Amino acid sequence: MPLPRPPEHDTGPVTVPAPRRAPEQWQGRYAAAVSTTDVALLVLCLGTGALLGITTLEGPGERAHLVAGVVAAALLVIGLAATRAWEPRVLGNGSAELRRVLRAVTGSAGALGLAGLALQVDSVRPWVFLVLPLYGVLALSARYCWRRWLHHQRHHDRCVLPVLVVGSDDAVADLIHRTRRDRHFGWSVEGVCTPTGAGPGGAAHVEGVPVVGDLSSVNGAVRASGYRVVAVAPSPGWGPRRLHELAWQLEGTQTELVVNPGLMEIAGPRMHITPVDGMPLVRLTQPNFSGGHRILKNAVDRLGAAVAIVLVAPLLLAIALAVRSDGGPAFFLQERVGVGGSRFRMVKFRSMRVDADREVARLAAANEGAGPLFKMRQDPRVTRVGAVLRRYSLDELPQLFNVLTGAMSLVGPRPPLPREVEAYGDDARRRLLVRPGMTGLWQVSGRSELSWEETVRLDLRYVENWSITLDFMILWKTVNAVTRGRGAY
Repeated sequence: MPLPRPPEHDTGPVTVPAPRRAPEQWQGRYAAAVSTTDVALLVLCLGTGALLGITTLEGPGERAHLVAGVVAAALLVIGLAATRAWEPRVLGNGSAELRRVLRAVTGSAGALGLAGLALQVDSVRPWVFLVLPLYGVLALSARYCWRRWLHHQRHHDRCVLPVLVVGSDDAVADLIHRTRRDRHFGWSVEGVCTPTGAGPGGAAHVEGVPVVGDLSSVNGAVRASGYRVVAVAPSPGWGPRRLHELAWQLEGTQTELVVNPGLMEIAGPRMHITPVDGMPLVRLTQPNFSGGHRILKNAVDRLGAAVAIVLVAPLLLAIALAVRSDGGPAFFLQERVGVGGSRFRMVKFRSMRVDADREVARLAAANEGAGPLFKMRQDPRVTRVGAVLRRYSLDELPQLFNVLTGAMSLVGPRPPLPREVEAYGDDARRRLLVRPGMTGLWQVSGRSELSWEETVRLDLRYVENWSITLDFMILWKTVNAVTRGRGAY
């Protein structure tokens, strides 16, 4: 007997035209392309492994090798299905997709290795230590290439999901801004429902997005216009009962319900769901600023800095000679504030005239920096060589020596000046809980084009949600941000 459904709160007609896109078509094609690529790579790797075994083995050894290959293929397919590596919801979004593929490969290799050890079958070794790792590298590379293609499409307003946002005017406007900044995520807000059925001051739009109704019009708007996501933001008059009813109403549709709990920007390992008598409660653990993970981060920082210094030593020498040709010393030392408010001397390649710091007061009226920062797009103090160095962040390479000594990290908040710290509020001071970094979320999200509020928000997001995985993701994205030179001046 089917469960009774609650009455639908749908008052008034919805006149907004349906979104122009057919998201289920591109989603299906994209999922098919990714899965087909995975299978093709699997066949390629297994075929290569089988051929290598046939050419080196004979008789029972050859048969055992082929049986091990069949088992490896079966385990890998089971692993990909078990980890939901082909789930459309995660394809092209976030690191969850890549983690699932990695778990499937390592899990299948581990299971095959344990089985071979238990049965004393030596034929599994090339599959465990060669073929399956090769497949993992190729599959992750292919997923990355497909994701780059998808992000390119979304940059041109293709392959996106039409979204209906529900909430107060401020909450709706904030979510619209975030989806526009993060275009790679693939959300396009095309409709809004507010408590009053109108925007600020009775306007028909919120940040250019049409208001399609009030809180009672959500279900009707979804069924009339085919939104694929309903994002519920904090709003007066929208309680748990109403949210529960909306979830019932959306059953049987292709629309996903997403809820913003209204918390600060905390995610990842600090957020846990704890049920109490069936009620899900969000439990937030305290940030970890010490312990084994921090020791690992320190080790990775110093080892990475040492390796990088050796690799770029010729480049460092060439840049130093180029800076000296402009007149003056090659390096510039400046006092910065580190973890816990400690002071250290940060080293950079000199990109300005000698004694440029003394000219800050004279140029104060032309300051274009956000908050306490001092920035100028056309700074007259920057030298000819310095302009090139700044565009591609080459002037910051000597900071590797600061990382090597432990004053800085490869990834972290922007290292502030003492005069900037004096203007910090309580929220901004939390940036000093961790070591400053050569790069960070601010570097990969716009650099000097960010407002002061956005810079603080990104740094605090890093402080609150730090992990080794996040560090590697930022380092990877830094390469793209630096080569493009966007937002650097």
